[in-house]
Amino acid sequence: MYQISDAIFPFHESILSPLTYIDTSIYYSKAMPKEVMMHHYYSLTEEEIMIKEVARKFAEERVKPVRQELDEKGEFPHDLMKEIAELDLLRVFIPEEYEGLGMGIMGMSIATEEIARIDGAVAICYAANGLGATPIILYGNEEQKKKYLPKVASGEMTAAFALTEPEAGSDASNVKTRAVKDGDHYILNGSKIFITNGGEADVYVVIASTSPERGARGLSAFIVEKGTPGFSFGKKENKMGIRASTTRELVFEDCKIPAENLLGKEGFGFIITMKTFDKTRVGVAAQALGIAQGAFEEAANYAKTRAQFGKKIIEFQGIQFMLADMATQIEAARALTYTAARYVDSGAKDIGKISAMAKMYASDVAMKVTVDAVQIFGGYGYMKEYPVEKMMRDAKITQIYEGTNQIQRLVIASHIIKEAMGSE
Repeated sequence: MYQISDAIFPFHESILSPLTYIDTSIYYSKAMPKEVMMHHYYSLTEEEIMIKEVARKFAEERVKPVRQELDEKGEFPHDLMKEIAELDLLRVFIPEEYEGLGMGIMGMSIATEEIARIDGAVAICYAANGLGATPIILYGNEEQKKKYLPKVASGEMTAAFALTEPEAGSDASNVKTRAVKDGDHYILNGSKIFITNGGEADVYVVIASTSPERGARGLSAFIVEKGTPGFSFGKKENKMGIRASTTRELVFEDCKIPAENLLGKEGFGFIITMKTFDKTRVGVAAQALGIAQGAFEEAANYAKTRAQFGKKIIEFQGIQFMLADMATQIEAARALTYTAARYVDSGAKDIGKISAMAKMYASDVAMKVTVDAVQIFGGYGYMKEYPVEKMMRDAKITQIYEGTNQIQRLVIASHIIKEAMGSE
């Protein structure tokens, strides 16, 4: 097993040899897998192609053999996450100065897409580290960044982000968890629900209210480590999909944390949340895109082997039309997702609209494609012996978390209104 960093810093001849090509922006050599060649539209760099190949190989060889078992048992994939760390995939979204590869949201999206093509649950176990690390990358001071980011990059620490509460879902400002200043500490009381990597993560960015009377402007963000006295874990959810991803309640009972664990300043919690989601929603788009791609490939392969009425069902125009629509929708979602990732990584400020578009569209495509994949399989698609029913279950959550698709439409509309008003 090799590490990506070995290949990129510096380039490793044995790793790059299959990637010999004439023009990096257009044509790849026949030595490259055809599945990677299909992405020649997007001018991927050598490093990005490498990430794609490493993630695909890992997903095919290590995740695929165990995905059904992980789904049925609802077990967090500890061994797979360890391998992900050994492959340096966790370094992809961490800046270089903190022992990462500095490949940003684009790098994370490429890896997430390839893992989700095989298993959306393992993909989000991976990508949730990016969600947990992003607030620290954006708003952490130098001491906080040096303390936590290298450990996330190496896999020594798993990260998570904790916002959601029973009364604070789409209404993200309605957080009831309290943080009260007590000398050089804060005391946290309250609970969080539906937290991805909950109980498994070692470090959490927790949104709590420091000034309830100020509403959204009274929210603050804190770094809380697993094992802190007063911090425990409650109910583990029994979910419809992404079952290998742990979703759990966090409980804070007089949880005392150092004041230096405050991210940014008091009152910055809502801004930190929104700025984080503006970036990481593209990762959800990538997860949805991968699920859709995997379901499409399963459906196409099944259609060319399944025979009815004396011919392969892929020869029927009705099936051909379904596959054509699925392929087109997936490629449109990929174009939007990659465009959003590039734009986010460019340092642009106005990323909210494009990231919301990518998340909304890709997840809607994932839901439609997976439903159509089950339909192409017919009765077999409804059976657990085939992966498309799992992909359909996994796809649904991408329309819900990190902001429902109804909220994404509101975000997009708010940008449209501002643009329209500004042009008057």
